[in-house]
This record gives sequence, C-alpha cells and structure tokens, in this order.
Amino acid sequence: MLKNRRTVAAKAPSKKDSQKAQREQFLADQRKKQALADPLSPENLRKMGLRLGIPIAIAWVVVLIFGNATLKIIMAVLTVGIGGLVYWAINRGRRQKAVAEIVQKADTKEARKEAIDKIDSEFKKGDTAAIFAKSQLQMQEDPRAALKTLEQINLSKVLAQEADEARAQRAMIHLILGETDEARALVDPIDLSRHKEAKNRASLTAIIGEAWARSGQAKRAVDLLEKIDPNDEAYTDLKPQLLRARAFAYAWSNDTKQMKYTLKLMKQLNVQYLMGFVTKKKNPMGVASRGVHPLLEKEAFDMVMKSGVMQRKMEIRRG
Repeated sequence: MLKNRRTVAAKAPSKKDSQKAQREQFLADQRKKQALADPLSPENLRKMGLRLGIPIAIAWVVVLIFGNATLKIIMAVLTVGIGGLVYWAINRGRRQKAVAEIVQKADTKEARKEAIDKIDSEFKKGDTAAIFAKSQLQMQEDPRAALKTLEQINLSKVLAQEADEARAQRAMIHLILGETDEARALVDPIDLSRHKEAKNRASLTAIIGEAWARSGQAKRAVDLLEKIDPNDEAYTDLKPQLLRARAFAYAWSNDTKQMKYTLKLMKQLNVQYLMGFVTKKKNPMGVASRGVHPLLEKEAFDMVMKSGVMQRKMEIRRG
C-alpha cells in the first residue's frame, strides 16, 4: 500500500506544472484578446466611423439649415477637435498593432528576448501598449518580471479602460502565484460598465470572479459569474477561463455538485486545465493552498490522475 502511495505521489502534478498550465492559459487568452481588439480592423474602424460620423453629419445639417454664424463656428471647432481625436486614436491603434505583431512572432525564448529588446528600443518608456506587450513576453519565463513591468503603468494617468486592463492582468499574475489578497485589492476598483465589448467584459469578469472567490467573497463571485453563460458560442475562446473562475466560486460557496460539473466540463475541453487547481505533490486533502479549496484540489487531482496524462508525461520524459 505504501509503495502504491509513493508511486501516485511521484506522478502527481507539481506546483511548477500547475503554474505553467495557468501561464499558458493566461497567455492564450491574451493573444486571443489582442486579435479580437485590433483597433485598426475594418470592423472597428467602421464602428468608430458610425459612432462619430453620423452624429457630426446630423449636427452639420441642423446647423446649416437653422444655425447662425456663431453656431457654424462652434460646429467647425468641434469638428476639428473630433478630427484630432480620431487621428490620436488611429495613431495609438497603429502602435498597438505594431507591438502585437512583435509579440506574435516571438515563439521561442531567444525570439522573446529579441522582441523585448526591440520594444525597449523602439517605443517610449511609458507607452502603455508596449508595456502590456513586454509583460506578455516576460510571462513565459518570469511572471514576477511581468508583474514588475505592468506596475510601471500609472493607473491614475491612463484611460480608465486601460487602467482596468492593467489591474486585471496584474491580478491574474498574483492569482497564478497564489497571492489572493493582492489580486483582490486590484480587481475591486474595476468598473465593468466601462467595457462595452462583450468578450473583453467576460474576460475581466472571469478574473474578478476568481479573485473574489479565492479571497472570501464566493457568493458574490457566483452571482457575477452566472451572468455570463460559458457555453455561449460568443465566449468559446474564453470558456476555459470562465469555467476556471466558476470552479473556484462553487467550491468556496460549498456547491459541490456545480463544482464537480464545472470540472468535468473543463476536463472535456482539455484535462491540462485541471492542473491549475493541483498545487501539491502529495496529499491533496491537506491544508489548502492560497485560495484553492481542499475539495476542489482533491477532485481535480483525482480527475488528472485517472486521465493518465501524468503517466504519459513520465513515459515521454523517460523515452
């Protein structure tokens, strides 16, 4: 019996495996968000044109028909001001697209180092898009370095939506590192009403929900997360992240049935997702890791072990 226990313990996922699985999921989510949020995509440019162009056109028609010289001057000044705003937005979009392309091409450790050097040399020190990109590259090898880079963003001086995004990314890194209090402090000020794009709001919701669930606000997390259906086709790319947050929330709100159902859904997607809950090599019924409910860890541990994924990994390593 003792021998069997030792064998199982040797095959169990380690904390390193757990953090690696979480980093990979986090980075995959970020790459998908970048692709969807391309500010210069035809769809986004069309939306911007409609939001700004139609009101301006209507206003000009009214002013030309009913307005006097003073109103025409005011309208002209407003039009120039809006034109300047559009120019700024497009210029900012070009920078975001440029750094995103640098990140996408960096698929090896050496390429990532070169990409970081390129970002440091070609973009201004306080460029928010460059900071996000650099932190994403650093996440592959050093989450602490990525966190330090994100902390360079002055949350009081950037756009509110960017500040929320920076808070969320920093919070996710803290969650990966098991630092739930730090994550909770970062997500509490995020205002989801500022984020109109459905997928971006869903991503933020998942991070906020996980931080709340793992820091004593499980019921609040459940209420928030259940506003979004992870099975909705609109959230296909974000489904693992949404399910992960739900698993934490159900576990800490003592809804064992929903917790197990959520884990099964994650296993169907990819059993590797479950490794983010397993943080000990032995005795998964022991003291909970930071924010990981003992029962959640045990259930995920059992599913991973029964899947045979760890056995296959060991066989590949030995081969």
